[in-house]
Amino acid sequence: MSAPTHEEQRRAWLDAFASALERRDVDAAASLFADECYWRDLVAFTWNLVTLEGRDAVAAMLTATLPAASPRGWAAEGDAIESAEGVVEGRFNFETGAARCKGHVRLRGGRCWTLTTTMDELIGHEERRGRRRETGRCTAAGTKSVGEVGDPGWQPYCLVVGGGQGGITVGARLGVLGVPVLVVDRLERPGDAWRRRYACLVTHDPVHADHLPYMPFPDHWPVFSTKDRMGDWLEAYATVMGLNYWGSTECRNAVYDEEGQRWTVTLNREGKEVKVYPTHVVLATGLSGAPKVPEVPGAATFVGLQQHSSEFSSGKGWEGKRCVVVGAGNSALDICGDLWAHGAQVTMVQRSATLVVQSQTLTGRMLGKWYSEEAVEAGVTHEMADFAQSTVPYRLMPARSKVLFDEIRAANAEFYDGLSKAGFLLTFGPDGSGMPMRYLRRAAGSLIDTGNSELIASGKVRLKSGVEISNAEADALVLNDGTRLPADLVVYATGYGNMSEVVAKLLGQGVADRIGRVWGMGSGLDGDPGPWEGELRNMWKPTRQPGLWIHAGMLALSRTYSRYLALQIKARFEGIPTPVYGLAEVHHKR
Repeated sequence: MSAPTHEEQRRAWLDAFASALERRDVDAAASLFADECYWRDLVAFTWNLVTLEGRDAVAAMLTATLPAASPRGWAAEGDAIESAEGVVEGRFNFETGAARCKGHVRLRGGRCWTLTTTMDELIGHEERRGRRRETGRCTAAGTKSVGEVGDPGWQPYCLVVGGGQGGITVGARLGVLGVPVLVVDRLERPGDAWRRRYACLVTHDPVHADHLPYMPFPDHWPVFSTKDRMGDWLEAYATVMGLNYWGSTECRNAVYDEEGQRWTVTLNREGKEVKVYPTHVVLATGLSGAPKVPEVPGAATFVGLQQHSSEFSSGKGWEGKRCVVVGAGNSALDICGDLWAHGAQVTMVQRSATLVVQSQTLTGRMLGKWYSEEAVEAGVTHEMADFAQSTVPYRLMPARSKVLFDEIRAANAEFYDGLSKAGFLLTFGPDGSGMPMRYLRRAAGSLIDTGNSELIASGKVRLKSGVEISNAEADALVLNDGTRLPADLVVYATGYGNMSEVVAKLLGQGVADRIGRVWGMGSGLDGDPGPWEGELRNMWKPTRQPGLWIHAGMLALSRTYSRYLALQIKARFEGIPTPVYGLAEVHHKR
């Protein structure tokens, strides 16, 4: 008798799982999982973003959520494949009582190794597009269906604070779902956060990974966008998507009324105080808190210019000047390159080892399967790629990444040798897996090289590594090994604080304490203390502060997770029950 085919294995498992859930037989459902198993649920069962590890966790979740979820209509989609020796995987569709959903399963020996379930759309409350789009006819009542700012008595159901890619993507998602939403930003125009960065900034991810919801970049768009071009696209996007957007508007504070279950938010719009009363507030002010500048003894005596990298604009005007850049991440290397290109004498101070990946490696080996021209030509859309990326539990990423980074180190040995010979300190994470880049992405201590590393390897940009700043003098920085670096300009490319600082500033320390840390997942890596959570803390999901949501991340994360965040808010707007399972514990360790 021949072994079952890939499709037969997927069908047998899916049928058994569907039958067990229909019978509400939690033990039978859990028995279909392997000893080592992971279930990543994005809103579908838990109204949360949760990764369950082990059969006991699976059984506990099903016991709590099955009555409300009422899953049904399980149907395979596409072909089942063997992705690795003994691992069969495939997609499927199903419904809950509230939503249409998608899923993905990996099987080992006929049992589930990884399962991913995601909410796709709310039944009866779908996005207003395609056959559901508005007519746009001019009538006596006008064409507005959810109101606009300025209408008498209009209030946003959701206030989004922050007008960068995070704010406008979730604002666009909510608008298409018909939720009254207002997006505010202290800067004048959408995209200004990009325009105000240093002149040589370009995106570090390929265009294929950077599309915005509903409006992908045109085919002629460059692989890497300049900051100004990206800023212009974000502004055009906000306009075309019809966002209710207030620029030059600062959020001063927000207070939650437990009894009324709404916020009182005080805004300063172009010098005028305005109050709004949303039910939900989404903080989309960026991934980080305030700029971190080291306290340097004697800094007040320095007669040149000291600034954080967020204040640096261009190397123009520093020709022939002595410039010191403290830090060795993305911004530090870009700024070193810009200063050198303008004729400055540049020294980088690298205090600790850095994880470096060349941009062509990122776009090829790391992202190429899903986000590349080849992927597009093979029929892989960015939505398909987003879903595929979501099917890998964070716990499994280190092992996969170690294999990848072993290949990268071998393939790019000459590149890494050149940096090492120049004295640049390299790391590939504590286990060689490329962490924290693969966990935390854009974390301190990692960079994507767009070509400026050659300046370090060739000695065109001088390097001092493995040192700390001891003190400043009138015209120099002094390092703890006694080296004196004469300087006219010092740029501190030393990163930013945690987003918890933003929460405390806008909403009060009490709210910040209530929700705990933001970002990271308890990996135990530097800057991400445990315990392990398995999903990014407080991101795109319910927090322990009612009515508060946090949305941040690079363009791809903003696009992917704005969908799940918007669906959760839309459900509440429509009065759909949303019993949250697995609300995370609060951890305050810094």
